[in-house]
Amino acid sequence: MDRPNLRPNGMVLDAPDPGALRDFYERLLGWERGADEPTWATLRPPGGGIGLSFQLEPDHVPPVWPAGAGEQQMQVHLDVAVRDLPAAVAWAEQQGAKVAAFQPQDDVRVMIDPVGHPFCLWLDEDEN
Repeated sequence: MDRPNLRPNGMVLDAPDPGALRDFYERLLGWERGADEPTWATLRPPGGGIGLSFQLEPDHVPPVWPAGAGEQQMQVHLDVAVRDLPAAVAWAEQQGAKVAAFQPQDDVRVMIDPVGHPFCLWLDEDEN
């Protein structure tokens, strides 16, 4: 059998309030809104590419970072390339993110979004 044409077109994050989490990432990234329903909200990046979706999960349990044995582990996280790490951290905090207590690298800041999903801001040396 030949491989069919498969193309990832999005990433989905669970949230107790999809619209509120979409609003956070909209402010953080500056992307435009797509779907806006009580159980499903989306963002689209400028110029196309993989977007973000947010789906209702009323029983959402935030992952623990870093995870320990028997604790809720993250299934996926976003990596966001930045040119100025301190400015990006300050911007993310202003939008409602928190800096994670554990930081594994000097050129990366693990952040926690308003419902507990970790995401990384990393210094992209090629962009400087």
